[in-house]
Amino acid sequence: MIQKPDWYFGRYRPTFRQNILEEIFMIIIGEKINGTIPVVKKAIEARDVAFIQKRAIDQAEAGASFIDVCASVDAEREKEVLTWLINIVQDVTDVPLAIDSPNEDLLAEIYTLAKRPGLFNSVNEEGTKCETIFPLMTGNEWEVIGLTCDKEHGIPMDVETKVDIAKRIIDKGAKYGVEPHRIHIDPAVMALATAPEAMKNFEQCIMKIKQYAPTVKITGAISNISYEMPVRKIINQACMTMAIRAGLDSAIMDPLDREMMSMIYAAEALSGKDKSGRKYNMAYRKGKIGPIKK
Repeated sequence: MIQKPDWYFGRYRPTFRQNILEEIFMIIIGEKINGTIPVVKKAIEARDVAFIQKRAIDQAEAGASFIDVCASVDAEREKEVLTWLINIVQDVTDVPLAIDSPNEDLLAEIYTLAKRPGLFNSVNEEGTKCETIFPLMTGNEWEVIGLTCDKEHGIPMDVETKVDIAKRIIDKGAKYGVEPHRIHIDPAVMALATAPEAMKNFEQCIMKIKQYAPTVKITGAISNISYEMPVRKIINQACMTMAIRAGLDSAIMDPLDREMMSMIYAAEALSGKDKSGRKYNMAYRKGKIGPIKK
């Protein structure tokens, strides 16, 4: 039997968020600076510094753990645009960045612009992304999102294949000294409209990946599940509460969504993560949840 390292059993140094008593446990990856969003695309083209910086400040004040910066422009311009975004966001907030690009070579080149360790978004098993990014994480506090897709299956539908890919990513990380608590596995939430078992699939992925590596973080773009469904926010909120109970650790979402943030506080209290609802009550007293106080 192979001896598992300490990180399999949860013995690791707590992250900075675990020392903030009033914060939710959920790690929020703020999604509002992304060139796929029409108003952000317009701001990027106009080099509207004030618009981008306001989005960064608003997300930071709302409780974002990381602020995602994604250019979503053609390959020829991506380095220049992403450099611009990184610099102007860091001018107004100390919240760590999630540097977002499908180009692992660009991530490897540009991450040094970050003033503090952040989050690589992302790696997978489709090519050599793990082999490119993981060595950059040796001996520091950078974290990474690992997508459960590979060259053979693309984005698989079944739980077992997703879990197998997750295990391979986690094991590759270990070879480079990247502990599971620095890896956010994204099991690729599917749309309920086309995959009736989407929520069950997501919950099973969370639990089975956690069984393999208890300290690994599970993340996801929760809003994927409601695609082509009416009143999408209701589906998203229900998904979030069920996923938290299953063990969800982080989410790529809008931290300014007051209803969703309220749902997270409530779900953490009901699931026992927030003992006696202490954080929930504190959030209410500070006006973070409940009716907006005039």
